[in-house]
Amino acid sequence: MEKVRRMSPNLLCHDAVMERVLGFGGFFFTSEQPDCLARWYAEHLGVVDPGESYGDPVWRQEEGETVFAPFGPEHRDSPHLGPAGWGINFRVADLDAMVAQLRASGLEVDVDSERYPNGRFAQLHDLDGNPVQLWQPMPPEL
Repeated sequence: MEKVRRMSPNLLCHDAVMERVLGFGGFFFTSEQPDCLARWYAEHLGVVDPGESYGDPVWRQEEGETVFAPFGPEHRDSPHLGPAGWGINFRVADLDAMVAQLRASGLEVDVDSERYPNGRFAQLHDLDGNPVQLWQPMPPEL
């Protein structure tokens, strides 16, 4: 277990051993067309539908950086958040190859022309209009 030092007086204000979550175990949301949407994520992004029983295979993500960032009310109109107030970001190994694959299947994908200190990004929307961001992590340029 790792020692965590918290500076906020509302949280832990001394050295303490803290149990931590290991990562995301699932992402759940509603859709008017859940079967079609699950198929869309499987066909276009490789996120496997969980199946109908506990024994069915599920999508296994690769270990890597994950940002968990609640946004304030000033971000309600962000293009990265849908009408329900959430947005999802998927890491990819090769943004250009993924974008080419998605465009070849007829999807509209907007690639951000800027290279940020943490990598490159592209945006698209799923069948329900939910925003989906693709991120190719990259080390800062020197």
